[in-house]
Amino acid sequence: MSISTVRVRYAPSPTGFPHVGNIRTALFNWLFARHSGGRFIVRIEDTDVARRVEGAVEAILDSLRWLGMDWDEGPEVGGDYGPYFQSQRLDRYHAIAEQLVAQGNAYYCYCSPERLASMRQEQQRNKQAPGYDRLCRNLSAEERRQKEAQGIKPVVRFKTPLDGQTKFHDVIWGDLVFDNSTIDDFVLLKSDGYPTYHLANIVDDHFMAISHVLRAEEWLPSTPRHCLLYDALGFEKPVFAHLPMILGPDRSKLSKRHGAVSIMEYREQGYLPEAMMNFLALLGWSLDDKSELFHRDDLIKNFSLERISKTAAIFNLEKLNWMNGVYLRSLSPEEFARRCLPFLDKGLPPEVKRPISQEYLSRIVPLIQERAKTLAEVPALTDFFFLDTLAYDPSLLISKGMTRELTVKALEVSRQKVGQLNTFDETALETALRTLAEELGLKTGQLFGTLRVAVTGKTATPPLFQTMSVLGRERCLSRISVALESLRRLPH
Repeated sequence: MSISTVRVRYAPSPTGFPHVGNIRTALFNWLFARHSGGRFIVRIEDTDVARRVEGAVEAILDSLRWLGMDWDEGPEVGGDYGPYFQSQRLDRYHAIAEQLVAQGNAYYCYCSPERLASMRQEQQRNKQAPGYDRLCRNLSAEERRQKEAQGIKPVVRFKTPLDGQTKFHDVIWGDLVFDNSTIDDFVLLKSDGYPTYHLANIVDDHFMAISHVLRAEEWLPSTPRHCLLYDALGFEKPVFAHLPMILGPDRSKLSKRHGAVSIMEYREQGYLPEAMMNFLALLGWSLDDKSELFHRDDLIKNFSLERISKTAAIFNLEKLNWMNGVYLRSLSPEEFARRCLPFLDKGLPPEVKRPISQEYLSRIVPLIQERAKTLAEVPALTDFFFLDTLAYDPSLLISKGMTRELTVKALEVSRQKVGQLNTFDETALETALRTLAEELGLKTGQLFGTLRVAVTGKTATPPLFQTMSVLGRERCLSRISVALESLRRLPH
């Protein structure tokens, strides 16, 4: 298959919001398409009507857009192989199901849900492998007419060969062989007229000319069913690549308790899309045993199916936080400020005046860019720059080894010194206040700790003198005065 014919698809089901594993599958398909100069197709597999979730399709497309994964065909962009919603392709599935019945590769099954449930319970009691017992496989035409006369709506089941083997090659897992005796007569078309995944994805992949199927490892046991269908229909099989599972750090199935939430929640939490893409790409793929930071173009250039591992990938939230911090620090101050704005708008208290001054913000962000792990942390790191009134426990003003009286004296003299400075910048503040600590017989940490609480309301902040310089003389003097008042009201 020539490189120019690569056509891959991301085919999510809108039964929930896209999670890490789901979007990792999309990313590997997208990277492979972009690396190969091929086409990336989005197809919405919306045939599970009962489990459809309102807003899920929009969330799926938003997730792709946020991560910068553009699609060549699919919803909103169209294409020559549409429609790209399976619910709009039912006629084709019905025609194929009828063709398989006519060929003798499938049959109508009239078994009730109650009978099937009873059969499964019996199989469990007898410790038998679950699977349909083929009761309807060889019904006569007369028996079928009787069932239909009773108004029973049948399903269509595939007539799996009772012996022999089904073999296929997987790029990641190699040559695989399954005994047909282990494969049941699976449902192709449900009684409500909607296809199962097994039928719909085969039909769509064929008619959309999909060359490579990259999907989660959990679909590996279903692939022999799909190969039997391809053969029965005379369709050419795509290249298969089943992507490794993603596990939590404790090697159990990935869940919310490991920090795995929907991709859009990561956006809300202030992760950068480029960091998220880098992180997801390393969940099952690597270039070598040491490279960890890849910009988008590097990923496209280096991505190959051969470098995908069989071994389960470990989702490590600490690594994502580290990686996001690296990407945040690599932004220019202007870009960092631009990306912070929506989070400040949303996260700062309502009393802070909007719109936030870009000029003021551009002076603040260099002070906290090194400390932020996510953009959502920025409001809490910077709120004291925007608030008129600070709320804190006045006892925090008294540094270790100091008394209330000594703290009052230190703040009074500091207010005087700060008020007398000719220039109010970082250098002048540091020179004056270091000298003052010596004159008062205090350690610099004691005086600076007291001043930090007085001017920010916090015990941990960006560098004190830079912070004071950005806050400005008037605000610093006002806050020191408020701190003094608070101290004087403290009970002895």
